[in-house]
Amino acid sequence: MNPQVWHGHATTGAAVLAGCTALVLSLTGTTAQAAQPHGRDLARQTLPANDGWAAYGTGTTGGAAADADHVHTVTTWAGFKAALAAGGSAPKIIKVKGTIDADGPSCASFAAPGYDFATYLKTYDPAVWGRTKTLDAEPDSSPEGLRRASAAQQDAYIKANIPANTTIIGLGRDAGFKGASLQIKGVDNVIVRNLTFESPLDCFPQWDPTDTADGNWNSEYDSAVIYGSTHVWMDHNTFTDGEHPDSTLPSYYGRIYQQHDGELDIVKGADHVTASWNVFADHDKTILIGNSDSAATAAVDRGHLKVTFHHNLFRNLIERAPRVRFGQVDSYNNHFVAGEDFSYSYGIGMESQLVAEHNAFTLPEGVSAAKILKKWKEAPVTAAGNYVNGVPTDLVAVHNAEIPGETLASGAGWTPTLRTRVDRAVAVPALVDHRAGAGRLR
Repeated sequence: MNPQVWHGHATTGAAVLAGCTALVLSLTGTTAQAAQPHGRDLARQTLPANDGWAAYGTGTTGGAAADADHVHTVTTWAGFKAALAAGGSAPKIIKVKGTIDADGPSCASFAAPGYDFATYLKTYDPAVWGRTKTLDAEPDSSPEGLRRASAAQQDAYIKANIPANTTIIGLGRDAGFKGASLQIKGVDNVIVRNLTFESPLDCFPQWDPTDTADGNWNSEYDSAVIYGSTHVWMDHNTFTDGEHPDSTLPSYYGRIYQQHDGELDIVKGADHVTASWNVFADHDKTILIGNSDSAATAAVDRGHLKVTFHHNLFRNLIERAPRVRFGQVDSYNNHFVAGEDFSYSYGIGMESQLVAEHNAFTLPEGVSAAKILKKWKEAPVTAAGNYVNGVPTDLVAVHNAEIPGETLASGAGWTPTLRTRVDRAVAVPALVDHRAGAGRLR
């Protein structure tokens, strides 16, 4: 039987949806209780069977099999990096106690000798440099070259490489990282849970005169990057800009001096990822799946980037929740709460196959549901059983009616099967708002 057929009846009433959910669960052999991670030790819990794309094939167990010598409790950035390096790819559990500040050193401490921001601004002022040439060819001795050298020193400090077969879990309600960038790169089998991530601030953004007609400041450092990795479970985490929202950032050349990149990026052939019960809040360019339309990127990403998002809270975001290229992305039972600067939620990009079902959207007065979907490239999308401000809404139909110049095609061409529980969309706000995010893992 086709689960999408059942989902197509989701807006006909609560009784039908409840029956559909029961049918899905009975066919998969999963119950709402069984959908919870097994075991009393949270640090050794593994991803439940059928819980999104990360459950595909071998599933995701992280460091559940770690012996006593490979279980660490850390309270400092240096201690965290040392625990990551210990034991190579042997199963390991790293318990984070309190907030670890990876943003402790000042920006000045990363600056290369001779780097001066005032000189940088004077040299590349559009009135002097123009707006048709990038800074990429600038020599190492130039202000841009010194900026690159400064950025490299910050890069080495705030990035932490996560090995295979690792579980990283916060202890209690106040565990997390400030200014860190976790690099889950080229590895398999990683679990990250119960942590609050305050976005890193790029000390040395690059000016690109050719990025839009007015130029842009571009920054590095996502809170977490899944790069070419497989079987990754991100669960009950909170991602936020914390004490440094974009509203606090200065402007130069008439453009915001953007010091934030993304909250979570999934790129370069990464595959089989589940993001569940997280909070993504107060950010601009939030989640990117596939980072380019280029032929070289397509050769790496095509057939990969299979990601599931369920029971996440997306609050006060501007865009990319997520923006998708190439991947088969299943997004269900999420709550999207838009703010005044809302641009879009789902970005439909190159060869994407997005299924967005049984989600709830809370939009402010005057913001149309047509903005929820944003078409970047020709790609079909399945969007069924979604509610906007408590009302059943066909997201594709309302988008096409109000934005006929960006008509979207319905039908992503595949049917998600890796789901444990499907809640009624009308129940999602209360459920997700009270249970998603760090400090709420149980």
